[in-house]
Amino acid sequence: MYEEWFGFSRPPFNNTPDTSFYFPSERHNEALAQLMYTVGQRKGFAVLTGEIGAGKTTVCRSLLRELEEDGAATALVTNPRLNGVQLLYTVAREFGLELPDERVDRLAIMDAINEFLIEMLSQDRNVVLVIDEAQNLPLATMEEVRLISNLETERDKLIQILLLGQPELRQKLAHPSLVQLRQRIVMRYHLEALGEREMLEYIQHRMRVAGSHHAARFSSRAIHIIYRYSHGIPRLINLVCDRAFLVAFTEETHKITSQVVITAIKEIEGPEWSFKQTAIQEEKARKKKSFLRLPFFADRTR
Repeated sequence: MYEEWFGFSRPPFNNTPDTSFYFPSERHNEALAQLMYTVGQRKGFAVLTGEIGAGKTTVCRSLLRELEEDGAATALVTNPRLNGVQLLYTVAREFGLELPDERVDRLAIMDAINEFLIEMLSQDRNVVLVIDEAQNLPLATMEEVRLISNLETERDKLIQILLLGQPELRQKLAHPSLVQLRQRIVMRYHLEALGEREMLEYIQHRMRVAGSHHAARFSSRAIHIIYRYSHGIPRLINLVCDRAFLVAFTEETHKITSQVVITAIKEIEGPEWSFKQTAIQEEKARKKKSFLRLPFFADRTR
């Protein structure tokens, strides 16, 4: 809607994992490099965590694009709320394997996956399975993931598995029942949010990719407010910038001022929104999280 006004050839702040908008921040590049090494060297298990909207999926899509260009066979599971057999069936279908129907038994699916992996090895092709939102995997299904990773030869891991998830994934992996899976993880990386300077570079980068680097002028105060609101999380940056450009368009200005940004945030959060209210909510959430992390001590005073 505002693209023509600002001279963009396409929307610059869509919240989709479009790899053409990949922003090479220090953290994102480091995560991608570590994943490329782990997968390329066929090390086995890797875990990438980060807050909601931190850019995990975009890093993952960039990884898959590079791997596919190198001839790797890849599969991406985006709905992990599955039991063991359902997960195996989904993995097999994502790799393009022909199965009769979902009623096929577990052993038959594992045999089909194993045959596929051996065939890929004979062609010297890497095989990569990515499970997004892995914090939602049931514990029993986590064990099934470990069993998939058991498919190996004396020298090679036949499949590389990448678990993507929110910070809760780290807590789930610490469960006593997953000790064997934990021992197989060779790389863990937590994707941090962007700093304020990086956030400005991120915004400029997306504008440049969309075709118009000098389309709008942000005031320094506007940038600071965007950062305070988003905490450097790319998804929130995109959300508020997209709305701010729309506000500026309706006001027929090319300047993104602090007032434009505040108006945009209120359109997202509601007219009662304020930084004070947000700070209070964040403090309550922080205290609740801290309380939940306290160790439990039984009452032994009786």
